[in-house]
Amino acid sequence: MKWLPVCDQRFKLAEGPFWDHTHQALYWVDIAGFRALRLNEGKVCFWQFNEPVSAFIPTHSGDALVTLASGVYRLDLDSPSSQPALRLLCAADPVAGNRANEARCDRHGRLWLGTMQNNLDDQGGDLPLERRSGGLFRIDGQASVTPLLAGQGIVNTLLWPADGASVLTADTLDGVIYRYPIHADHSLGDRQLWAAEHPRGAPDGSAMDAQGFVWNARWGGGCLIRFAPDGSVNRVIELPVSHPTSCVFGGPQMSTLFVTSARPAEGALELDGYVIQAQVGIEGMESHRFAG
Repeated sequence: MKWLPVCDQRFKLAEGPFWDHTHQALYWVDIAGFRALRLNEGKVCFWQFNEPVSAFIPTHSGDALVTLASGVYRLDLDSPSSQPALRLLCAADPVAGNRANEARCDRHGRLWLGTMQNNLDDQGGDLPLERRSGGLFRIDGQASVTPLLAGQGIVNTLLWPADGASVLTADTLDGVIYRYPIHADHSLGDRQLWAAEHPRGAPDGSAMDAQGFVWNARWGGGCLIRFAPDGSVNRVIELPVSHPTSCVFGGPQMSTLFVTSARPAEGALELDGYVIQAQVGIEGMESHRFAG
């Protein structure tokens, strides 16, 4: 499997990849660089913020959502990179000192937002993680916020098996991926262990293929793990980056896997910090836009 960078830019903490199948465009962020980026027809555009941004998701209305430390905002994609036009959608997490982390939309176009203690200073430098103050929230197209979980460490991975009866989500501090049943009233049931700890790194972001297998980026593990629908390990995919952060399927046939990565302060590999891609020969599930 041949992995190549999607562009010549390198990042400290690339994350949150989203594939826009309609326009064949890739969206992602550099959390620590406070920047949202889009690659379309070989051209990279970016929007610069003054706080961490963890996800960049287009909407059905033609703009995009950006999940910033201070809240979830709508971004006018025609606004200039240095002065992005933002409009607050909601401030989902009421806990002071938290920031957004993982964010994905389900098939109904609702945004699921995982938060954590803000571990970045005003320049994007690292701060110690000292508390499990994160949560999980669901935001519908009318900006109504439903709190789902509290007391989370680092929420990562948000995926929904085809039957829609559950959500898969990881807490990276626990080193495992959980499954939560979704009740008829849309509340979550008791968590169940779905994928156990593995010696190849901690679970970060994930993508799901058309067969229901989960491709999980392993922070510090230099690989992806493909988990079967029952949570067992199907195979390990080696990567040329030490700290993959997330992945998404895309390309014309939905068989290209895009992987974001971080660049550690010391001992970085040649491709650490790049967004890389490879043909994996397996079709993936499409990303969902926000319904609002």
